[in-house]
Amino acid sequence: MRTIATLTRRELAAYFASPLAYVFVVIFLTFAGGLTFYVGGFIERGQADLAAFFQFHPWLYLFLVPAIGMRLWAEERKTGTIEFLMTLPVGAGQAVTAKFLAAWLFTGIALVGTVPLWITVSVLGDPDHGVVATAYLGSWLMAGGFLAISACVSAATSNQVIAFVGAVAICFLFMMSGLDLVQAAFRGWAPDAVLQAVRDLSLLGNFDALSQGVVDARNLFYFASLIALALVVNTAIVEMKRGR
Repeated sequence: MRTIATLTRRELAAYFASPLAYVFVVIFLTFAGGLTFYVGGFIERGQADLAAFFQFHPWLYLFLVPAIGMRLWAEERKTGTIEFLMTLPVGAGQAVTAKFLAAWLFTGIALVGTVPLWITVSVLGDPDHGVVATAYLGSWLMAGGFLAISACVSAATSNQVIAFVGAVAICFLFMMSGLDLVQAAFRGWAPDAVLQAVRDLSLLGNFDALSQGVVDARNLFYFASLIALALVVNTAIVEMKRGR
């Protein structure tokens, strides 16, 4: 754990040593605010909640999180630094976990930057702070799911563009798995149990429950399992590339 913590701190510091971190934060805050006020009609709704804010998070993360995840391993492979990293007394699982945690904490920092909107709602009305806090938790967990998937794709290729496109495509399928766009491909030949299993994989469905203030152990287990499984696959890919 000490090794993971050390690597995580170094990776997190590296984000803020380059313009990438600041560009990402500015873009995220700008788009989140613009969509909330101009598309979501935050003021016009006249309701003391942040539903107009959180409803756009899946779509923001769909493109912004893969932009972070695409460089986690693809850049290491392209520059050849992955070979140097693997010669250090650090296990592949430790490196994978540290890179993921640093990127996840970074997205959390960007998300904390939207807290003034929560303060604004509190001034204008009397929101249910428990619901808002749960929605923030769900948003961060969803970002973690997107990031874990993106890291897996990044480990499989040395091309960051391919990593980005592949991550967006896979994340989109996970988002849409509960909707007719994906369900239609299984309906008619697959049993109901399969349809339900595919529906349960929906990132949108699990996030929607948390964004409404419903803390269900199944939703928390879903995100924890998705992240853990993706990290295991990521580690396996890194180990496989290490042996080449």
